Amino acid sequence: MSQPNVLKENLAESARVVAERIGERKPEAGMILGSGLGPLAEQIEDAVYVPFGEVPHMKTSTATSHVGRFVCGNLGGKCVLAMQGRLHGYEGNTAQEVAYPVWLMHGLGIGTLVTTNAAGAINEGYRVGDFCIMEDHINLTGRNPVAGLEPDGIAFRFFSMLDAYDPELRRLAHEVADDLRIRVQEGVYLGLLGPSFETPAEIRAFRSWGADTVAMSVCEEVIAARHVGMRVLGMSLVSNMACGIEGASPTDEEVLDVAKDREADFARLVTGIVERL
Repeated sequence: MSQPNVLKENLAESARVVAERIGERKPEAGMILGSGLGPLAEQIEDAVYVPFGEVPHMKTSTATSHVGRFVCGNLGGKCVLAMQGRLHGYEGNTAQEVAYPVWLMHGLGIGTLVTTNAAGAINEGYRVGDFCIMEDHINLTGRNPVAGLEPDGIAFRFFSMLDAYDPELRRLAHEVADDLRIRVQEGVYLGLLGPSFETPAEIRAFRSWGADTVAMSVCEEVIAARHVGMRVLGMSLVSNMACGIEGASPTDEEVLDVAKDREADFARLVTGIVERL
């Protein structure tokens, strides 16, 4: 007799609960709103709120500014399911626990994921306050949510990460930014476990590897999304220069202050992208 797939069963139960809470709504896109970027969820109309803690088998957020709830409603003329805050490895969550809400979104029929975060700029051509579309990533968390037996029961464990960040969605994001006259970059994102910020020596190494931005999230989410065939758009707010660049010594307060300053343009940009999905 085959062993039960606990992960698959848990996801099915979670999806049933969320589906019951959101009623007749059929979200077309999933969104993850990172550090300081959660206020966008307040612009979602006809919203239903589902705290992470009320979803069976799902962890809750403990990070600063991460409200820790799903918000389902209308944004840019589309039905979306947004995570107002995310789960991080540095909070003590396993890679599968970080990935869990992404697999949950897929279980609700969502095929497109927009994941956002605040990141430090390694590329010295970037400026604080820029938005950076993710072209690719380097996963230095040391973890992969698909490792183990149970994720193979959700989807085949071996899959390509070529164009993990969908080229068509990236082009769309650039078009919207151009129309709105919002400055955007495009580059390679490097993800770490955290929670300590990086050392200057690490930043010099990461630059030599081709990384343009660095932060403590995203990679495990994107791996999980690609595992089940979701299209992904990733975008960072450059909230600080990385440690040692121009004498920078990042702080959490700096990250949140910059996010507050760029809140309006972030909302315009993401809403414009969602409108054209």
